[in-house]
Order: sequence, then C-alpha cells, then structure tokens
Amino acid sequence: MTDFTRRQALLLTLATGFAGTSRSFAQSSAGQSSSGQSPAQKVTVALDWTVNTNHIGLFIARDKGFYADAGLQAEILPYGDTGSGTLVSNRIADFGISGALGLFTQKSAGADLKAVYAVVQHETGRVVFNADRAGIKSPRNLDGLTYGGFGSAWENALISTIIRHDGGKGDFKTVTLGTSAYEALADGSVDFTLEVSTWEGVDAELRGMKQRSFRYADYGVPDEHTTFIASSEAYLTANPKIAAAFVQATQRGYEFAVGHPEEAAALLISANKDALTNPALIQASLKALIDGHYLRGESGTIGTIDKAKIEAMGGYLFSAGILRDADGNALKQEPDFAGYFSNAYLG
Repeated sequence: MTDFTRRQALLLTLATGFAGTSRSFAQSSAGQSSSGQSPAQKVTVALDWTVNTNHIGLFIARDKGFYADAGLQAEILPYGDTGSGTLVSNRIADFGISGALGLFTQKSAGADLKAVYAVVQHETGRVVFNADRAGIKSPRNLDGLTYGGFGSAWENALISTIIRHDGGKGDFKTVTLGTSAYEALADGSVDFTLEVSTWEGVDAELRGMKQRSFRYADYGVPDEHTTFIASSEAYLTANPKIAAAFVQATQRGYEFAVGHPEEAAALLISANKDALTNPALIQASLKALIDGHYLRGESGTIGTIDKAKIEAMGGYLFSAGILRDADGNALKQEPDFAGYFSNAYLG
C-alpha cells in the first residue's frame, strides 16, 4: 500500500490550516451558534498511505452521515510526505491511521501517540515468493536467498525469526527496493519479499501471478493488529467526548462496510475516483478483509484492541532491539504497553 506521491507543499498547507484546530476544540466544544444549536465539531484524520480499503470506514462514516449524526464535521487529510503519526503527535491532525510498527517505535521514542481503534484484528502481512520455486518448501529454505526489502531493521528481525523458528540459520541477502520489490519478485530479480495479503496479495491474484507464502504467526512472530487509528494524549484529555463520538462513528463505518460490502466499495471508489481506478481490486480487497476476519474478528469484534496482542508484539519488538529512545538508543527497560492504547472511546 506504499505510494509516495504527495509533496511537502501539501503538508505545509495542512500545517498552516490545521495547526490551531485541535487546540481550539476544548474552547469551542462548549460554545453554541446564534441559533442555539451546537455547531458541528471539526475533527481531522490523517491517512497513512494513499487511499485503500483499510480506510474504508472513514469514508463510509463521512459519506453516510455517521459523523454528522454524532455532531462532527470530519475532514480526511490525504497522505503526504510527513507520516500520520508525526502529524498527530504534533497536533496538526487530531487522529491518524497508523501502522503498528510506526505506533510502537514513535511512542517508544517519546511521541505523543495512543491507539484508540484497531482497524484490523490480525496480521495482514506475509512472506511471499513465486509459486514455481519448488525448492522453497518452508522458511528454512530462505537461508542464503535474496530478499527484496524496504530498508527497516524490523524486516531483518522478522525474517530471521521466521527462518530460525523453522530450523534455519536466519541468514539471507537483502536488496533495498521499496515498492519496486514486487516487480523484482515477478521477474525473478529477488527470491522473496513481504507483502500485505489483503492488498498486494489480492492485486497479484487478480493479475494472474501465482504465489505461495508464509504467515508470520505460524513461525514465531506474534499475531498483531497491523493497523490502528491513533490520537494524542493531549487531544484525548482535552476532548474526551468528541474523541468518543469520532471513534464510535468510525466504528459504525467499518461495521457498515462489513455488512454491505458492495455499497461500501462503491462509496469508497466514488469518493476517490482519481486514486482508485481499479474497482475489481477494491472489491476483492474488501472481500479478503471481510472473509479473513480482519475488519471483524471471528468473535464479532470490530475495533477493539487486544491487550495481549499489544503486549506480545511490544515485547517482541523490545527483545529484538527495535524500540529506541529519542536519542536512537535501544530501550533498556521494557515499556508499560498499557499506555500505548485505549478501548475507552469505543461504544
């Protein structure tokens, strides 16, 4: 889902327009219009990548009027060169879609972030390789092969864990390619890569590309909520009622998407005609999210953050030396991960 297409100028514009917004919420929430009715409270939410099916609940809640029903005027900020976690922690955006790795690493480094909604209930990533690679029968066969990667320490820890859990050494070559890793995999320039099963995986299937894969959780890596909606402690403390209204209206949006996938996909595409030019991908991706119990868990859970998953993944990242302080030094003491999330704003 990575697509670096926006420019810093956009973020400068957003910063100018929205930097003071959240600070004014606490003052304006008690105010009323001249007609005696409370005005809609403005809330901004930043995307983590260009629009995709992970974001569908936001657009449904906006365009089906769920935010308006809650007394909110929600503005969805497009993805730009500055990450959503940075925008949220600096009070430029009130909420933001956040990947799990970004949440853990930024929070550990001192950023003011707290997850308030789990977009997905399970890990959506996987190790993937071409189906005709008969020599790759299990992760230990990845030893000595070439990985097309994205340049993070997390990838090395993740892949090494998976290989060693299967009895291998965890030794492999890495070529940093970014999103071109998928083309490199297709033409055989690399042996394996990582992909989001509900997006790149679905796209590969639609293109007729035959792939096989390994799930992280089958090989020693904790299952996790890969994507969250996060806010800042500062915003949540100042605006608890507005935050609850936003989170619960967003939850309605995702519930609607699960219950009405065809209409939900059409609404998402209609709201983003320039960006979403492949309706088949949107429809198939949403189906994968629903059928795989990502948006709604097997027990019917939507949005709730699992404390055990937070602690397991946080502990794994700490043990792997991924979590670092503001000076870039590996944390010496495991954080209290209870402070990384809250379910208090859900209905």
